[in-house]
Amino acid sequence: MLPLTAAEKLADKLIAYPLLVCSLLLTNSLAHAQQTPSPQTDSELTALDGKLAELRPLDATPTRPAVDWLIDGTPFAAHVGRLDGQQIALDNGLVRRVFRITPNAATVALDDLINGQSLLRGVKPEAIVMLDGQRYEIGGLKGQPNYAYLTSEWLQSMSSDPNAFQLVDFHVSEPQARFSWQRRRHHADSTRWPPQGVHLQLDFQHPQLAGIQVAVHYELYDGIPLFSKWITVDNQSEKAITLDRFVSEQLAVVEDVSWVETRSGVAIPPPSCLHVETDFAFGGFNASNANRHIVHWRTDPQYATQVNYLKSTPCLLEVSPTYGPAQVIAPESRFTSCRAFELVFDSSERERRGLAQRRMYRCLAPWVTENPLMHHLRVADPQATRQAIDQAAEVGFEMIILSFGSGFNMDNEDPQFLAQWKAIADYADSRGVELGSYSLLSSRAVPAENMIVSPAGLKPTHGKCPALTSPWGVAYLERLKNFFAITGFDLLEHDGSYPGDVDVTPRPPLQQGEQDSRWVQWQLITDYYQWCRQQGIYLNVPDFYFLSGANKCGMGYREVNWSLPRAMQVIHTRQNIYDGTWTKTPSMGWMFVPLSQYHGGGAAATIEPLHQHLDHYRSMLMSNLGLGVQACYRGPRLYDTAETKQMLKGCVDWFKQHRDILESDLVHGRRADGRDLDWMLHVNPELSTKGMLLVFNPLDTPIKRTLSVNLYYTGLSDEAVISDANNNQQTLSLSRDYHVDLQVEAAAGAMTWFTIK
Repeated sequence: MLPLTAAEKLADKLIAYPLLVCSLLLTNSLAHAQQTPSPQTDSELTALDGKLAELRPLDATPTRPAVDWLIDGTPFAAHVGRLDGQQIALDNGLVRRVFRITPNAATVALDDLINGQSLLRGVKPEAIVMLDGQRYEIGGLKGQPNYAYLTSEWLQSMSSDPNAFQLVDFHVSEPQARFSWQRRRHHADSTRWPPQGVHLQLDFQHPQLAGIQVAVHYELYDGIPLFSKWITVDNQSEKAITLDRFVSEQLAVVEDVSWVETRSGVAIPPPSCLHVETDFAFGGFNASNANRHIVHWRTDPQYATQVNYLKSTPCLLEVSPTYGPAQVIAPESRFTSCRAFELVFDSSERERRGLAQRRMYRCLAPWVTENPLMHHLRVADPQATRQAIDQAAEVGFEMIILSFGSGFNMDNEDPQFLAQWKAIADYADSRGVELGSYSLLSSRAVPAENMIVSPAGLKPTHGKCPALTSPWGVAYLERLKNFFAITGFDLLEHDGSYPGDVDVTPRPPLQQGEQDSRWVQWQLITDYYQWCRQQGIYLNVPDFYFLSGANKCGMGYREVNWSLPRAMQVIHTRQNIYDGTWTKTPSMGWMFVPLSQYHGGGAAATIEPLHQHLDHYRSMLMSNLGLGVQACYRGPRLYDTAETKQMLKGCVDWFKQHRDILESDLVHGRRADGRDLDWMLHVNPELSTKGMLLVFNPLDTPIKRTLSVNLYYTGLSDEAVISDANNNQQTLSLSRDYHVDLQVEAAAGAMTWFTIK
């Protein structure tokens, strides 16, 4: 170890990064106790039995839920209970995870209570850690004869591995907020933070590792079939230890498919009953891409009786970082892993699965329901910015972003510059408008010694990327904090956030090298984003950092498409939103409207002069606002004439009048194709307006149609009171499958809508 005086000096400099100070310590082997490994002691068993007896007893055969949780989740409160003298269960009436606690702790059931299905086929460790190069299982049971299924009879004869960490205690509490959320702007009324539910902590110790405790944490949330899981490692020994690797979740899941053959280039699909993602996410616009480096569906070598001849079925879930984390844990210190979130799907139907995933984000990251109307100002001139603030206030826009290409520089630390923009931010605040700016990180060039150096054969995601652990990277994050603290700006559009690039360069004191580089850089960027969330700073991040504090990323589009002729852009807008909202809420993804030229295209692609293209401007506004989506309206101004202003204000007023239902989840009707009506349905059974149907006519002639609209997710069951855009009202009866046949008439090139109560 470093001399105490040197460590104290370094710690003072690194007070903002307490978990990373451990990287200063040299790796040391654990002091091993001399006793022989043993299972739980009699006194430990007695104490566990006593605590178990205090838990609420659960029915061994629970009844199927009487209501649909996607319509009404209030009956499904999460709790911890006992099934018998040896089992604890997390249960909310929708899902149940059961743990046997003797002769060691292990998950022995994972049940979908909605459909009565068992999702687990075998027992695995609760976690795995590699400490100082030695692999240790946390909990688990041995002796299962067949991994195709698990019986209670087999459990009676299964034993604890004496070389594994043993359960010594458990604790029940409520979920705690992962970080603070300052609510400064409009958001969904139904949001709760932290999520309501229950927290179960299982404590494990190893007879040969004195002073080391591993805790496995589980949360189950109210009203949704959703778990989270993570581990902590406490070092109460006298020497530092290194956590080389960890597996925070390992589940032997029932496979979906029966593939006897294995063929090159044809991947066997993993189980579809679980959606799994983590807050250790980066490098993608969707959860799958952003978690590919930590959420793994692997083959199970213990599953000898599977149908696949080569035993290649990917039915073993492992949550484990591909690199590291290679973190040194100093004496009297704790390591906390990232969190895995496991959503149990109760259906194979795409819309229902998507609604479940969107409900998950509203539960785990409720700040994503913040959805301000944004003007991307192309010119960062102080006078032009004040004029843009006035325009935004006049028409009801809520935020101005000094856009990419505007020339604004958040790295400028000149006191005069900061004071000038503080005055402008104060003026924006006086007009009820928020002000923010763009900053580039990944793909940016800085002095070579501060750039990420990839392992052999790899390259940075965006071609080049600064290392956040470098002196430049640490200073950059501090400059951003200082900028916001001084100016009072309200938003950061962080382009090219840290995408997960691995860096082979040792960068003391924060980074040892390749194995810990991804973990430490992720920790730095998420610490910063969580600081922003605590300050109420809005975060536009083109990457999947939602669970770490980001508000919005791209809905999904190809940037050069905004250089196409205007009529094409309108169709692309609604196609992109239709495709992007299967797993995102409308407020989670931004779109784009090029008021002035963007990536070329000339006059045929842009709206300027705005008053000359009012119909197109209105079409782009209503295609986005009608579907609850905010676009980047990028240009030097929002309106140019009184007529343009009137049109724009009318669209914004309409959106705000219906805002709550428009920002609710979308049920997908007909995708835009430029050939016929396209439509989508907003649903929210918690509101008085339970649905809103948006219908678009892309043709240059009026269209009359009868649409068959499924109102199931509005929560209505017998009849619906439906009002059109002119407040003409009718009452329609729902069929047995919750559909209504609705007569629709849409003018040429226009949108119409219907509210549903």
